[in-house]
Amino acid sequence: MATYAIGDIQGCFHAFMALLARLQFDAKRDKLWLVGDLINRGSGSLEVLRWCYQHQQSLKIVLGNHDLHALAVVHDLKPAHKYDTLQTSIDAHDSDALFTWLRLQPLMHAENDYVMVHAGLLPQWTVEDAHSYTREIETVLQADNYRDFLANMYGNFPNQWQDDLTGLDRLRAITNAMTRMRICTAQGEMEFVFKGELQDVPQGYMPWFDVPNRQSQEVHIICGHWSALGLQQRANIFALDTGCLWGGQLTAMCLETKAITQVNHDVRDVVIKPV
Repeated sequence: MATYAIGDIQGCFHAFMALLARLQFDAKRDKLWLVGDLINRGSGSLEVLRWCYQHQQSLKIVLGNHDLHALAVVHDLKPAHKYDTLQTSIDAHDSDALFTWLRLQPLMHAENDYVMVHAGLLPQWTVEDAHSYTREIETVLQADNYRDFLANMYGNFPNQWQDDLTGLDRLRAITNAMTRMRICTAQGEMEFVFKGELQDVPQGYMPWFDVPNRQSQEVHIICGHWSALGLQQRANIFALDTGCLWGGQLTAMCLETKAITQVNHDVRDVVIKPV
């Protein structure tokens, strides 16, 4: 039995299937951890959703920003973006079952020595803190009025955590940290525009995982979201988004051995953008 963590798929179904074949993944024996952004922008969002739904007993999944956006779009709470590839999934006969299942997934998963989150954890958060905060999001996503949260989760503020945050501001700050953050200040002030490479991080900011005295530095954190960062395997950070959607690779890491397996992007997963 092996456990594999896989970086952002974003609807790249053919690359996903090729990676599983290379891993010789057996759903009856092995486990998959998926770091979020399962869908959107690639051509196979519906196929990825259906595969995950059918194999949910073998999966641990955390929600990414694209997954949350898809939930808002499917409920007519936000318009689709220009390059979204969600309509086929929304129109599918099994759309309700697929998106209900997606909505019930957490923002963070912790097991043994590993924590998985799509983007990151704020430097002042302990893992125990983050556990508590992700349960707050799970609670609202499972509630009858979950649409209220989906309609109001967009926005860059508040961009810094305070323990006394309440209501939608509190939920938005938790969601932004776990699904959108790449960089922040030493004090944990988040910045959401920058998407570039490490050497280009704006002055005064740093990758969230490089903040001195980060409270979660004693655990192994698996994340994605930052494709320009590329593969990172450090003592306690494993960043697995290697930009498959953008012509890079889809990456898997075996949790038991930390061995890396990759496949190149598949042109069938690329949506031709209108001129």
